[in-house]
Amino acid sequence: MVASSGGKWYFGWNIVAVATLVTLLTVGMRMGIGPFFLPMAEDLGYSRSLLAGIVAIGMLCYGLGMPVAGHLVARRGTPFVLLLGTAIVIVSIIWTVYARHPVSFLLAFGVLMSFGLALTSPVAFTPVISHWFVRRRGMALFFLSTGSMAGIAVLTPILTYSIAAVGWQGTLLGYAALFAVLIIPMAMFVVRDEAPPEADLSAEDIASKRARAGGPAMPVLKLRDAVRTAPFWKISFGLFTCGYSMNLIGTHGIPMLMDHGFDSGTSALGIGLIGLVAIFSTLVLGRLSDVLPRRHILAAIYLVRGLGFFGLLMAGTHWELYGVSTIGGIAWAGSIALSSAILADVYGVRLVGILYGLAYLSHQIGAMISSWLGGWAYEAFGTHWVSFGSAGGLLLVAAGVALLLPVQGFSLRQAPA
Repeated sequence: MVASSGGKWYFGWNIVAVATLVTLLTVGMRMGIGPFFLPMAEDLGYSRSLLAGIVAIGMLCYGLGMPVAGHLVARRGTPFVLLLGTAIVIVSIIWTVYARHPVSFLLAFGVLMSFGLALTSPVAFTPVISHWFVRRRGMALFFLSTGSMAGIAVLTPILTYSIAAVGWQGTLLGYAALFAVLIIPMAMFVVRDEAPPEADLSAEDIASKRARAGGPAMPVLKLRDAVRTAPFWKISFGLFTCGYSMNLIGTHGIPMLMDHGFDSGTSALGIGLIGLVAIFSTLVLGRLSDVLPRRHILAAIYLVRGLGFFGLLMAGTHWELYGVSTIGGIAWAGSIALSSAILADVYGVRLVGILYGLAYLSHQIGAMISSWLGGWAYEAFGTHWVSFGSAGGLLLVAAGVALLLPVQGFSLRQAPA
């Protein structure tokens, strides 16, 4: 599965492994605010609305950092961006631990930490993986979703128990130390931007590509033209609903379940189970994405995820919660990987970094809205149906929009990948 056509280990899979682990740490922290939410609010004396507002601004800053990450990767390379992001994360966590005033906490935890995590997010890895993989691009990019889901499955319960044991400040400091120890050496010694000329193509694929290369050259598709096309905005809408739903779960999923009568441990396990199941489902979906139409898989993911939100709202027993989490977890991951793969298919790898960063900004706009709405709507109406019900509805609409995306093999790019 991971060897090159000649039977030797393909180095690109080492980069995929690094990207998966970094994504686990990055997405697991930024999308898994739930374990921190109530302890932070109680310790700092913040209302749910105030802390939700800070988290919402942080989600927007995370999204604003995505195009910057894509631009810096194109200019300075992936290792530089990862090291810069790691330094920013460490500084921001130290500041967060000592911040008490809402403005200081906002700047540290909301703004600076979000920007640092954006530089170490999947956006930083999408261009390099797209260069290293052509034939198995869908499978390779799906491992980023595996890392995201592992972040939910692994970090959510770990952070919950760690906060109970050493407090949220100690948990953040431990996270910073682990972040530095793992990412710095991998960025320096494993990640390489320079891919082989033919990437992971087989001998037959290379011969076919060279035969097609003999045709007439076409003008280069420019960024400003790409962002005016329908596929870009359809993908952006899907990512908006993805961010809206995923961050609602990450920030308010555990508080919602606790408000519905579940204890903190059960709530954490219920949310973590979604990510646990998704780890294994992404391996299957990744293989399917290189065989079946990607738009159909993306539509199915949004559909099942939308129904899962309504299921979580109505779960009243442990087994109902675990059942909904298991079914929802099957389709919880993959929307980001499929979106980036479709962008690479349609526009080529030359533009995929910046286009993915721009499209991912819509993801974080959705995250910002839901992070705020989850806290405000509960305090205003005393129910989670406003936020979680709207997430389910948006996902059902996104499923229909995904079916309108180009068929696999369609391309707007006018420059070779």
